[in-house]
Amino acid sequence: MQTCGLTIRGVILLLIAMAPEQIVQAQDDCRGMCKVNSNIAMMLNMPVNQTGEVMGTGWGAGGGIGYNISQRHSVIGEFLWNRMYASSGVLQPLQTAVPQSGALNGNSNLYGLTGSYRYELRGRLLGTYVIAGGGWYYRKNWLSRDVSSGAGTACTPAWLWWGFTCMSGTVTANQTLATSSTNAWGVNTGIGFTVRVGEAPYRLYTEARYHYVPTKNVSTQFVAVSFGIRF
Repeated sequence: MQTCGLTIRGVILLLIAMAPEQIVQAQDDCRGMCKVNSNIAMMLNMPVNQTGEVMGTGWGAGGGIGYNISQRHSVIGEFLWNRMYASSGVLQPLQTAVPQSGALNGNSNLYGLTGSYRYELRGRLLGTYVIAGGGWYYRKNWLSRDVSSGAGTACTPAWLWWGFTCMSGTVTANQTLATSSTNAWGVNTGIGFTVRVGEAPYRLYTEARYHYVPTKNVSTQFVAVSFGIRF
């Protein structure tokens, strides 16, 4: 009986000793099996192609929530906001059309509601994934002063970006704008890397994603580099 008691006691003590390891293992597995995923991040916005001709580097934030189909396959709904700034050189053609004296500044706020598919390969510590999707994007442009177009002004991307219309290679005369907006459906694709921090399912991630939106007059194209946390 004493031997049996010692054996039972030993089994109980062994189970207690193994419990934390089992919990950690279960939590680690949960990241692949839990059905809900979410993320939040800060972004560095780098305009490219046509957008890069008129806007400079900006910043923003984003977040999302989604569903894990399996350990490797997920779908995610996301919201993003990015702000881009215009350089004084780009605004120079518009500066000459400002009726008052003083500096002219401008920026563009971009909002997006997107849905994406993510394919992920993940180890216990490190992981990598590819992501692609699309959705609705809205761009709001702001100038610090009213700008009025005159006759015979050559049409350039700078004028088109801020909402002015052109005809036969010249800006349509007698337009006065300080704000404008445009929206369109767009697509995105990118790649990311993750590293586990603390207890699962928390992971830091960095991601580079290209966005293309065929907005009116000048398409909106940029690479958003994100730094955030997933859980």
